[in-house]
Amino acid sequence: MQILLTGGAGYIGSHMAKMLVQSGYEVIIFDNLSTGFRDAARYGRLIEGDLADRTLLGQIFTENQIVAVMHFAALSQVGESMREPALYYRNNFSNAQNILDAMLKHGALCFIFSSTAAIFGEPQYTPIDEEHLQRPINPYGRSKRMVEEMLGDYDSAYGLRSVCLRYFNAAGADPECELGERHDPESHLIPLVLQAASGRRDHIAIYGDDYPTPDGTCIRDYIHVWDLCSAHLLALEHLLADGESNVFNLGNGKGFSVQEVIDTARRFTDQDIPTQKRDRRDGDPAILVADSKRAILELGWYPHFPDLGTIIEHAWQWEQKNGKAW
Repeated sequence: MQILLTGGAGYIGSHMAKMLVQSGYEVIIFDNLSTGFRDAARYGRLIEGDLADRTLLGQIFTENQIVAVMHFAALSQVGESMREPALYYRNNFSNAQNILDAMLKHGALCFIFSSTAAIFGEPQYTPIDEEHLQRPINPYGRSKRMVEEMLGDYDSAYGLRSVCLRYFNAAGADPECELGERHDPESHLIPLVLQAASGRRDHIAIYGDDYPTPDGTCIRDYIHVWDLCSAHLLALEHLLADGESNVFNLGNGKGFSVQEVIDTARRFTDQDIPTQKRDRRDGDPAILVADSKRAILELGWYPHFPDLGTIIEHAWQWEQKNGKAW
């Protein structure tokens, strides 16, 4: 079966491509390489292009027999979305509609959507389940919520079925160390901490140490990227077996503080990892943890790598092997 991965040269998409190929699927990667990397698209056939190009999208569906789309292509920087909301609505919402319309025209009616916990906004309670109030506080989160709403309408009107997977904090690297996390600029805590451990960064900033948590630093839910991909695979199999549309929150169900991440990284890297205390950042909740029971019960999913130490160990292996080459 041919699966189209938009954004398949990015962090999560490239790992997903590997898992799909290993599971017997034929993968077509569609990416404009604005944030992805050509060398990460090693599993599957890469077509370089932009989702704004409706003609190219139509050509891809005409020339292939695509049965489902996994949509990873999106901009995801909260601060940038505040400065450039038009960019985010155009890239995250309008381009998503382009791919959905191409799917409808060519009869590919299964869609896996890479969504986000940012659709919830400030948490009213934790852990956060799928029924939590959705009140996103930035254009990034709003653009993702709009796509989820559009998917509901496309299902009702056209029969295009979808699964929305709402990530919390994806982390770690391919256990075989072929693929890993890299962004330019990097904004995620674990790779930043490991860059400080490897000497590519002279310290790691801690934004606030006076939160109402045991050590005063923010608590987040980190899910191994390979576990994230396994949930996508199960969601795909669910839709291909004529399953109904659904939404799932994906996380470990357990939170780790910024200080715990740094301390764990110190143990696994045997490096000091200097830190600097900074003021809190606006909009940073004290605790964000996922309730993933629905995915466990309905998809049969469970994390194979729930331990923070394993997540950091895999990411550290990737950093040591590849970090200084960038």
